[in-house]
Amino acid sequence: MLDIKFVRENPEIVKQNIRNKFQEEKLPLVDEVIALYARQLEAKQAAEALQANRNALSKRIGQLKGMAKKNPEQAQELERQAAELQAQVTREAEEREKLEVEAETLAAKVREIMLVIPNIIDPSVPIGPDDSHNVEVQRFGECTVPDFEIPYHADIMAAFNGLDLSSARRVSGTGFYYLLGDIARLHEAVLAYARDFMIDKGFTYVIPPYMIRGEMVEGVMSFPEMDAMMYKIEDGENKDPRNSLYLIGTSEHSMIARFNGQIIPEESLPLTLTSYSPCFRKEKGSHGLEERGVYRIHQFEKQEMIVICKPEDSMNWYEQLWRNSVELFRSLDIPVRQLECCSGDLADLKVKSCDIEAWSPRQQKFFEVCSCSNLGDAQARRLGIRYKESYTATDKKGKTVTKPRTVLAHTLNNTCVAPPRMLIAFLENNLQADGTVRIPAPLRPYMGGKETLARANTYIPPQG
Repeated sequence: MLDIKFVRENPEIVKQNIRNKFQEEKLPLVDEVIALYARQLEAKQAAEALQANRNALSKRIGQLKGMAKKNPEQAQELERQAAELQAQVTREAEEREKLEVEAETLAAKVREIMLVIPNIIDPSVPIGPDDSHNVEVQRFGECTVPDFEIPYHADIMAAFNGLDLSSARRVSGTGFYYLLGDIARLHEAVLAYARDFMIDKGFTYVIPPYMIRGEMVEGVMSFPEMDAMMYKIEDGENKDPRNSLYLIGTSEHSMIARFNGQIIPEESLPLTLTSYSPCFRKEKGSHGLEERGVYRIHQFEKQEMIVICKPEDSMNWYEQLWRNSVELFRSLDIPVRQLECCSGDLADLKVKSCDIEAWSPRQQKFFEVCSCSNLGDAQARRLGIRYKESYTATDKKGKTVTKPRTVLAHTLNNTCVAPPRMLIAFLENNLQADGTVRIPAPLRPYMGGKETLARANTYIPPQG
């Protein structure tokens, strides 16, 4: 969310940013919110003037009553004057109350619109209407295609007696799965390896809440995004979505919300956190073959990276976060590329974002496995995440003095690994001609020392 003062002072910059994001339908909101904010200030200032006048009148009423007690011959006139002033106080109190209600109503409308106006994107972001205009920046690792056929990922897992989709459909519906045996173990091994990988980078390991209140969700994303992604915990008595509980779609939600309304000590920054959680997403819409199996699902697990830092450090952290993903995937012999997200593909809170995509030798193309984002101070402004810093100023006597001020922090996030989707890239890139799967050295301690996974002799599907 932008600062309303910035919008008032730079309306054309805000409008051009909206055009760059191909959201022309939002252009009228800029002038509308500026006008509403002006009315809000007028109502607030008028109410404050009436309050100041009330204070003055109340003081004068007290003086008149005191004088009446000391001057019996003038008491009647003095009490009459006091009564007139008291009547004025009563009239103005009603007017002030109306103005305060008007200011609050206008403030709510201003916030509602400000939540919709997109954040200012970084100048380096490529301009384009949708993800077809995202730009490949660089590749890491050799993208090879073996001389043997690579099966569909669900078939690879089934060959190890490691995947049961049919039972999951009966039990939970489409978009769910059972992982079994070595595939389930591999799933947990990847998460454990990613956890320790990030801890070795100096990040603090966190297990956050898996449900979050609606008002906290509003701080980290828009309600339209929330409705499209998140599952609401139904409460028949509660009709306000801001008080409802939602299953998190990513641990970023509860991780950032943890600092709601907090003033973080400057010496504690940056906060570098890595969080594990299950994630729950609606994933609406129909998808092709490659997005079935365990690619696009309603439930998965993820290791996330979160950074809260000073504004001047956020771009350096953005660079470090996506490079962490590259290093991790390359350590597991998975070729990847960095894909810069264009303006039209950026969510409204994002300043800059890129995807890390893994090579699929089966499809002979890349697919997304990580998403790294710098959100600037957008989430911090919505949630009130600040820190105090010292700055130098000149006082009235011309002396240089040091003063404290409160500053909005910047927030960033990036996927570390998100199996089982990540397993697709792992299995395809480590599958061997004889059907076994090679376990790269860094992962072997988490797989009981195994160097390969052998296929099952027979596959017996569940009955019914």
